Amino acid sequence: MINYKEEIMGEYIISHDLGTSSNKALLVDERGGVIDYTTETYPIHYPKIGYAEQNPDDWWRAVCKTTRELLEKTGIKKEEIVGMTFSNQMLGIVPMNKDGKLRDAIIWLDERATREAESMMRKFINSKVFALLAGAPLTGKDGMPKLLWLKKNERDIYDKMDLFLDANGYLIYKATGKRVMELSNASVFGIDLKKKDWLRWIFKYIGIDTKKLPPLVRSDEVVGYLTKEAANECGLLEGTPIIPGAGDALCASVGAGAVDEGDAHVYLGTSGWIGVITRKHPTGKYGIAVIQSAEYDKSFLFAETETAGECLRWIKNEFYREESKDPKIENVYALMDKKVEEIEPGSKFLIFTPWLYGERAPINDPYVRASFINLSVSHRKEHLLRAVYEGVGYNIRWIVERIEKGFKFEIPSLRIIGGGAKGDVWMQIIADITKRKVEVPPNCQERGAIGAAFIGFIALKKIENFSSLKKIIKVKKMFLPKEENAKIYDFLYERYKLVYKRLKGFYRNLNRGIKSLKD
Repeated sequence: MINYKEEIMGEYIISHDLGTSSNKALLVDERGGVIDYTTETYPIHYPKIGYAEQNPDDWWRAVCKTTRELLEKTGIKKEEIVGMTFSNQMLGIVPMNKDGKLRDAIIWLDERATREAESMMRKFINSKVFALLAGAPLTGKDGMPKLLWLKKNERDIYDKMDLFLDANGYLIYKATGKRVMELSNASVFGIDLKKKDWLRWIFKYIGIDTKKLPPLVRSDEVVGYLTKEAANECGLLEGTPIIPGAGDALCASVGAGAVDEGDAHVYLGTSGWIGVITRKHPTGKYGIAVIQSAEYDKSFLFAETETAGECLRWIKNEFYREESKDPKIENVYALMDKKVEEIEPGSKFLIFTPWLYGERAPINDPYVRASFINLSVSHRKEHLLRAVYEGVGYNIRWIVERIEKGFKFEIPSLRIIGGGAKGDVWMQIIADITKRKVEVPPNCQERGAIGAAFIGFIALKKIENFSSLKKIIKVKKMFLPKEENAKIYDFLYERYKLVYKRLKGFYRNLNRGIKSLKD
């Protein structure tokens, strides 16, 4: 066996992007170049309404299979792999004892712990007081309420559990035998960002045994080495270094090159987020959370918007259904972009609010919904289409301005990644609405896994530090705001914000009423 602890050999890292429905394995070099990738899907189980679970061994099988396939596909020798690392879905819970997992994972989509979230907040007087302390009200999707649910509803498993892991921690366990949790992943459960330790007093206060909290590790340390069994399963050398990486949003920030004070990146996938790096440790507000960054001494402002690219997918499915079936049309989104370019900025004063599933930021409201405002007989479907593109842009501007004013940052430019960043028309609209320079790096859909690989190279001393990534990560495309569009977008943006102010009571009344009708 080659002793990796004494000498780092080879030049590639295998980086796994463990998502909600699939794992993608990338072979990445020191410059962030993607040699190739492989993908493997796995199921989500919905045992009851509001529940969402996965077998964590499905994650590990996907990691092993994609690793083996990647080596076979590229012809790279296992001796050339210097390490393996992860970018992962966050907020999952895998109860563990010394023999392994005790049940399937309760994943981030699961919202069974709503009552426990409400009970927790009552311990802090009410949801508004809790939001002032934590930055946002708790929901049934959050980690602490799920642990309380486990204690209340599956007491035998809770009692047998000596600690819990998340998705990242479970992969580290399968790879190395060690049971730990990486700091950024732990921070969405509750850590002291200054002390880098669990908020033990809160766990104790709500009734969770603090002995069940796993040890914490940095994102950029070699946490262990591939065991003989794991090496055989993955097709790698025993002793290959394992680096934790970080949660998906944190890896995306690294991969985007948003690593220094005040650097911002935007992710546009099905959902979306805006993240900002800082050395400060502020308290969250406006639905904007503050969690641990991938870099040890920095924090990460995380503003999640529930639907971004999902809005475009929705209107594609509803308005361009036949085009989607037409084999002659290779890319329906490209067709939509052409149609959007034919419509004047402002969509004839039509406003779309992109709140299809409620919203987290810039307003935290589960009852709000999407709307077309000011629709008239003069509007064609192309106006509605452009209004959807613009509506997401208004939402991004609102989040950016709330971060700037609420947290005292200046955000002159936006580094945008994710599938949405592939659309030049949308990028220009966002630049125009936000009045900020928009930059798009290459491989925009793979920046999370690339970021995890960079963390791995930093851990292995192949890259000096996070700031040095600025010299490595290049910009593929840049979009400057067009001054001639500023007047119409400023006018509509101010009215966009008024929509929520005027209709939030209506949405709350309507959707609470709908819920009571169903109950």
